[in-house]
Amino acid sequence: MLVVGALYLLIPPARFVFGWIFLAVALPGIAYMAVMPLWRYRVHRWETTDQAVYTATGWLWQKWRVAPLSRIQTVDTVRGPLEQLFGLSGIKVTTASASGDLKIRGIDHRKALDVVEHLTQATQATPGDAT
Repeated sequence: MLVVGALYLLIPPARFVFGWIFLAVALPGIAYMAVMPLWRYRVHRWETTDQAVYTATGWLWQKWRVAPLSRIQTVDTVRGPLEQLFGLSGIKVTTASASGDLKIRGIDHRKALDVVEHLTQATQATPGDAT
């Protein structure tokens, strides 16, 4: 969108074409930015208990995953540059499963540290191995 806007400003003879392209890109982008936060808040959930980690994700195809604590291998905190800027974190729970990691994104950094500490203590206290 920025590239098309810059071309619109820099190439006056082609403004008509770039104006339409800009609208074709900008309108869906604005609609996406208006709908995405509300929809994401509605469908993305997570919970940790003394027995398992639960995550619900998905936009159109929703997925509910449960990882028993006895299957958890590692718990990592993930922070990208934007997450650091806004004081947020993500948690990646690696399990002994072919389905991949469970990911919890966009939570307060202090809350993420508390969740990681809780999961670390709970998995150490849970009998069994992560195989």
